[in-house]
Amino acid sequence: MKTHFIRALAFGLLLCGSVSAQAAEAKPNIVHIVADDLGWKDVGFNGCPDIKTPNLDALAAGGAKFTQFYVQPMCTPTRAALMTGRYPFRYGLQTIVIPGPAGYGLDTSEFLMPQCLKEAGYTTAIIGKWHLGHADIKYWPKQRGFDYQYGAMIGELDYYTHSDAGVLDWFRNNRPVKDEGYTTQLIGNDAVKYINGQSANKPFYLYLTFNAPHTPYQAPQEYVYRYKNIEDPTRRTYAGMVACLDDEIGRVVAALDKKGLRDSTLILFHSDNGGTRNAMFAGQMADLSKTKLPCDNGPYRDGKGSLFEGGCRVTACANWPGHIKPQTVDGIMHAVDIYPTLAALAGASTAKCKPLDGLNVWDTIAEGNPSPRSEVIYNVEPFRGAVRQGDWKLIWRPLIPASFDLYNLAEDSYETNNVAAAHPDKVAAMQERLNALGKESTKPLALIYITSVGLAHGKPLMGSVGGKKSPTATEGDGPSITDEGIGEVEAAAAHH
Repeated sequence: MKTHFIRALAFGLLLCGSVSAQAAEAKPNIVHIVADDLGWKDVGFNGCPDIKTPNLDALAAGGAKFTQFYVQPMCTPTRAALMTGRYPFRYGLQTIVIPGPAGYGLDTSEFLMPQCLKEAGYTTAIIGKWHLGHADIKYWPKQRGFDYQYGAMIGELDYYTHSDAGVLDWFRNNRPVKDEGYTTQLIGNDAVKYINGQSANKPFYLYLTFNAPHTPYQAPQEYVYRYKNIEDPTRRTYAGMVACLDDEIGRVVAALDKKGLRDSTLILFHSDNGGTRNAMFAGQMADLSKTKLPCDNGPYRDGKGSLFEGGCRVTACANWPGHIKPQTVDGIMHAVDIYPTLAALAGASTAKCKPLDGLNVWDTIAEGNPSPRSEVIYNVEPFRGAVRQGDWKLIWRPLIPASFDLYNLAEDSYETNNVAAAHPDKVAAMQERLNALGKESTKPLALIYITSVGLAHGKPLMGSVGGKKSPTATEGDGPSITDEGIGEVEAAAAHH
């Protein structure tokens, strides 16, 4: 009898252990890594010839390498899509980024991914860049579901002073900190420290958002020296920035291994938009109008700020040993899909969310199965919009003179052959879709802000007898927020 009891007890303990293991397996740790303005071809696994990214290449080789991972064309909109699972035109963050002097942020009525994961038992942290509201603390990460925060609130900062225009933008848990060092390495250090402090008994979500390789182009000298054979000085510095980013990601993976958490951790990596190809979107801290921009988006046209593929189709991969099949995944997915996918893996309810645009694409990520997504909304703005349905993509610029670009991406991934004139029915149907979404959209907060600033009464700009202009006067043919300069700089040429 005693022997039977011991056997039953052992079996029960074994069963409990198995159930616990399954429960732990059902709630993986999640390390969600976002790079900033990284070119599609500026990683080894996408064929970069001159920048070495061995750590990212290893993640891609051992997991899923995505060929059709879409985001929004700029930073704030993408980060909003990730946090809400909803396209940013639904809450006014679809146009440009939140400017430093602006007071608006991501609508506080949105139920964000860290809030959702916390309710499912996760510890949540953001280490790195936020850029979803900074002027009012109600928009900050600690008020939006993150248990821990370290890094920058805005979008662009000096890598060594951690400031912009003399204003410090470096915080830990809502308090400013004056840490010394290069931001990429500081973010990596903090991520390693955070991982070392985690327990195997409680899952965590780490939103690891590097500001590299966003402008200003700065890198530690030892990293620049690694690439002394690159002739162009800006590309050389940029290469050093990407190499440092890759090293820090390698340190994070090593910390997971050392802690014994690697097999229970999903790592997702992608850029927030395409690499910068237009100086208008290269940041405000330096004039790069005469600089050869260093980013390479490979087979895709244009870059950051653009509705062409180079602005929205980004480098991405995912790795979770034993759960993600190593392969190239061609299924379409968008940033809005990350929220419902991670929530499903975590066993979290999205009942508190507003209607999601995202879909659960886990089977596509893990097995390479066909994606449930056939449509991508690149953006919906008063002055432009773009949609992909299957292989067809329409870019519509409704401002006078209105224009349409229609491409078959399966045949023309670089978008060189505008076939709108040959397919008027296709153009009309996709235009109708964008127009319907436009009726659902919220007015862009950026345009409201810019209009209020631009029309505010101030000191008149006056010419002088000597013919000199005020240094702040703008040229009549300069770029504006609503002309082709917003990111479709190649579009005008395409129509001539």
